[in-house]
Amino acid sequence: LWLEADRMRMLDFNPATLKNQQDVVKEEIRVNVQNQPYGGFMWLDIGFQAFEKWENNHDGYGSFDDLEAATLDDVRAFHRDYYGPNNAVLGLAGDISPEEGFALAEKYFGGIPARPVPPAPDFSEGLNTQEKRLVQADKLAQVPAVAIAWKMPGRGSPDQPAMSVLGALLANGDASRLYQGLVKGRELALTVDGLYGLTSEWEYNGPTLFTVFALYKPDSDGHAIVRAVDEEIARIVAEGVDDATLARTKTALLADWYNGMEPFISRADTLAKLQLLWGDAGVANRIPGWIEAVTSEDVQRAARTYLVASNRTVIDRVPEAQLAARRVDAPQAE
Repeated sequence: LWLEADRMRMLDFNPATLKNQQDVVKEEIRVNVQNQPYGGFMWLDIGFQAFEKWENNHDGYGSFDDLEAATLDDVRAFHRDYYGPNNAVLGLAGDISPEEGFALAEKYFGGIPARPVPPAPDFSEGLNTQEKRLVQADKLAQVPAVAIAWKMPGRGSPDQPAMSVLGALLANGDASRLYQGLVKGRELALTVDGLYGLTSEWEYNGPTLFTVFALYKPDSDGHAIVRAVDEEIARIVAEGVDDATLARTKTALLADWYNGMEPFISRADTLAKLQLLWGDAGVANRIPGWIEAVTSEDVQRAARTYLVASNRTVIDRVPEAQLAARRVDAPQAE
């Protein structure tokens, strides 16, 4: 608590520490993006393409040029505007009573003055109305991959729990529809996974994506994967979900939620995020009920509304040599 309060109260702004942190971030980008197969395209590049507004589609890391151009005045201003106690949520978890927690918070943070916070920009945007597709070369990948992303319903929408169940049904583990259909059944894909933007299906405060990410066999192609995914979605829209599968999917989601809340640090982090985003940490106790209440009709509605081609962005990420071979083999227009 002392450390966090000291960080909020003041920082040592000097050229050496700024240079050090710029280098830290650049190294993080090299390790996590530039020197990794696929380069995080399923959670970085896909957002650049899917979103319309700059607030949603720019690189959150920042380019190296942007990082190097940041000045001490920029850092001071950012700290002044955003690192105030009125713009923060403190999460404590463990062997402590609420009374002890509030007393400690008052002791360490009570003397830090509130600061005006700039108004948030309007980063809202609706669902997409036209499909976007892109092919990228990858210098480090051994096999091709595809990311298929759809814009999610807004936080707090009645469709949010349905999308969480639908996402799990499609791409959560070996029992999921896409794993059974594309990996085990048709043997098109090597792996299938699902993710929600940069956070989770419950922790977002603006436009975010549900993304299916698959490694696929070199003798297949991204179009075949997209067609197969479409067929699985169409089956859900047409037939719904049987009671046993729906119950199993919801049980797995609930287990993931409770397991994630078990470690102290994870619990404190989740409660703080929910308080910040929803204005109510008690949402943590309501999420399980929201999951339980999802019906087959809810899942069908979510699939029919959001997982449509017009709301979809696709990136086909192909090893550089394989992409070059594709271009050589492609028929030439006369």
